[in-house]
Amino acid sequence: MATKIRLKRIGRRNRPFYRLIIIDSRKRRDGLAIEQVGWYDPLKKDKDSNFSLKEDRIIAWLQLGAQVSDPVNKLMKRSGLAYRWHLMSQGLSHEDIEKAVAKWKEDRLEVLKNRKKAKLKKKEKISAEKAAAKAPAEEPVAEEAPAEEPVAEEAPAEKDSDK
Repeated sequence: MATKIRLKRIGRRNRPFYRLIIIDSRKRRDGLAIEQVGWYDPLKKDKDSNFSLKEDRIIAWLQLGAQVSDPVNKLMKRSGLAYRWHLMSQGLSHEDIEKAVAKWKEDRLEVLKNRKKAKLKKKEKISAEKAAAKAPAEEPVAEEAPAEEPVAEEAPAEKDSDK
């Protein structure tokens, strides 16, 4: 049987909630599942706590040949499970896999910290640009007024040349 690990939508209209399920690939999206291996809530703000995976069961199904859908693969990447599966498929020992995954998690935390810092810097830069845009916006209005006067002088000169 060709099995897939994919999302099953539950929840009401405009409030999606998904279960990660193991299902026969020929069945419909919300069909009867073989096993439930996690959940995903896209409406939660915190990206790290809006899903839960039973990693040991997912690995067991992957070893049996289950295929992963794209959204589930993204969740697996976020949790580090995709990296763990990659290392397992290369044939590394359990200890080497644990070391590599621990290093990946440390790097992941640092990347998330850097993203937050960059986001704060970007917000500060935007607010500084807005403040700078407000102050010079008043000055060009004063400069534009003298620029209109020479235009008024040129217009009568053209009328004289027509006569």
